[in-house]
Amino acid sequence: MAELIVPDDAVVLDGPVAGDPLRLLSPLTRALGRPGPAVVVRTSGSTGRAKRTVLTRDALAASSMATAVRTGAVGQWLLALPVHYVAGLQVLVRSLYAGTDPVVLDPAARFTPEAFAAAAARLEDPVRFTSLVPTQLQRILEPESGVRNGDAVSALKSFSAVLLGGSAASPRLLAAAREADLRVISTYGMSETCGGCVYDGVALDGVSVHVEQDGGRPGTPSAPGPGRIWLGGAVVAAGYAGDPQQTARHFHEAAGTRWYRTDDLGELSPDGVLTVHGRVDDVLNTGGVKVSAGRVTAVLDRHPAVRQALVLGVPDPEWGQAVGAAVVAAAGTDRARLRAELAEAVRAEHGSAAVPRRWAWPQELPMLPTGKPDRAAVARLLA
Repeated sequence: MAELIVPDDAVVLDGPVAGDPLRLLSPLTRALGRPGPAVVVRTSGSTGRAKRTVLTRDALAASSMATAVRTGAVGQWLLALPVHYVAGLQVLVRSLYAGTDPVVLDPAARFTPEAFAAAAARLEDPVRFTSLVPTQLQRILEPESGVRNGDAVSALKSFSAVLLGGSAASPRLLAAAREADLRVISTYGMSETCGGCVYDGVALDGVSVHVEQDGGRPGTPSAPGPGRIWLGGAVVAAGYAGDPQQTARHFHEAAGTRWYRTDDLGELSPDGVLTVHGRVDDVLNTGGVKVSAGRVTAVLDRHPAVRQALVLGVPDPEWGQAVGAAVVAAAGTDRARLRAELAEAVRAEHGSAAVPRRWAWPQELPMLPTGKPDRAAVARLLA
């Protein structure tokens, strides 16, 4: 596969943007004003190998249009995420296509309910949107103190939609959002698909989902059951700059549709709703038994006393890999009792081999700036 050529005027986001992120609006406007590669976003896969994802004008335009169609409007955006990641970048891109001025929540400061409320108060358009990661929403709806900031909750209610992505949100957090009468949309996607392209399990207009089993690439029917997720459509990136081998590995054309081969496992319901189970490399082998870390995490997340959870495989001299669980418990929880209840819930659903043998109880899961759990840091907690 030929190497991608990136024009000199493309916006290249190789790391955190110093100063005011709104200074990117001018070069973005120029890059989006012509065909071809417009933005290069640096990202990492499960191996930690840096990849430079090339997003074209047409892919970004298709993503912006599909989001507007699904949310039912265009409006003003609040930027609450780092702009060098695709979810933050998209706030600027959607603002340009909407013709509205985004408001910025200080990217250098720690996200707090007070800062969010203050930034939201600067929005002028009654139709307003923002993108958050679950940790940010949790700090507003489930603060450690147990006392919500009323201004922040009121600010959330003022948004026409809150796009929630970066990592899976717990059922408890989503229930809290519903009880607060918020319009929270759970999104799934990645840099290679211009960010979220599946909203609440349903693909955006122009986006297709295929679940691969036994090597069945897009163009063949998705069989029932879990498999590797492929995402296709106009939102798919052109490939990776400077890495034609990785481009050939992950990107595929079939019947006129461009597809991206993800590193995630999931399954489609008969009516086309996607459930994401976790990453391909989240399948652990403990004592010869395969265990899905994502499915064990889902069991832990369902317990009402669990605020956050992440399950990883950790090296073990006896079992090869042991199942490890980092759990953030609600304030005042009896951890010994919670551990016993969680172990029993996992055993009942997935068998004894899936029960975590290592436990860690941090006050909050370590997070990357993208909003995804810092897996390396969690692994150190469990080591």
